[in-house]
Amino acid sequence: MDASWDDVRLFLAVAETGSLGKAARSLGLAQPTVSRRVAELEASLGYRLFRRGARGVTLTARASRWLEPAKRMAEWAVELARAADDPKGGPRGVVRVTAAPGVAVDFLAPFAAHVKKKHPDVVLEVLSNVSLLDLARGEADLALRPTSRTKGELVQLAVLEQPVAFFASPEYAASLRPGYGYADVAFVAWAPPFESLAPNPELTALVPGFLPSFTSDSFLVQLAAAEAGLGAIPLALSGHRFSRPRGLVPLALSLGPHARSRTSLVASKSALALPRVRLVADLLRVEFEHAKKLASKATRALERGAQVTAG
Repeated sequence: MDASWDDVRLFLAVAETGSLGKAARSLGLAQPTVSRRVAELEASLGYRLFRRGARGVTLTARASRWLEPAKRMAEWAVELARAADDPKGGPRGVVRVTAAPGVAVDFLAPFAAHVKKKHPDVVLEVLSNVSLLDLARGEADLALRPTSRTKGELVQLAVLEQPVAFFASPEYAASLRPGYGYADVAFVAWAPPFESLAPNPELTALVPGFLPSFTSDSFLVQLAAAEAGLGAIPLALSGHRFSRPRGLVPLALSLGPHARSRTSLVASKSALALPRVRLVADLLRVEFEHAKKLASKATRALERGAQVTAG
């Protein structure tokens, strides 16, 4: 079936409002007209798009596959209208970027301010998530994630590797005896349901009977606990152009195979077709290159035995 833009607009209006009446008002049509057109669309498809109930309408399982492509089509219609009205205008609109809480707070928030200064019509919506959102289904436009695995609709745009160390407050670091090891250090770690995230598995393997001194399901709370002297927390030894000092110092503990972190910039091909998404992706790639230089500098300093502070 070749769906017309009118059909897609109708479908989206009903799907997003959950009501034939509300959809009719948003489209400037009469409710009987919307009901008739929905019935005609379903007849042409040979299956139902909506389930009718006393509380409104909901999508059928087959119709749910329409939703994200229909939203993309609507976005392109808006882009087309903007280009027609202002052919010299730059990208504008919302770009959704997902990342782990630490990356979202430390990097994406100040990066958003940087984008706003250069491109005031582009708005970043940062989705701070421990779990991975589905880019192929349109849950976000871009992702900064620790895995580089991509398939199908997803593409990897850039990769950043950074040296990692355990950091603690200066007071806590000074309290450790000379020649301390993992068994002598208290650690801040993840609480359920995120106990499978680093550094919990690594510390469980390194420290017999590992028991953290403090746990939380929030990275920001973990960071505050480390700053308060409750224990050590793993952080990148190198930062980025927007890094702010944290007042933590690295500990002399070898992380072995876990001594480097990896961050991948990932996008869906369909999202990259939107000018505003492509713009933000390009700006993120520039920041990755700056961060790589800082990572190389931190690695060289570490090899020389110089002290590197977090951030």
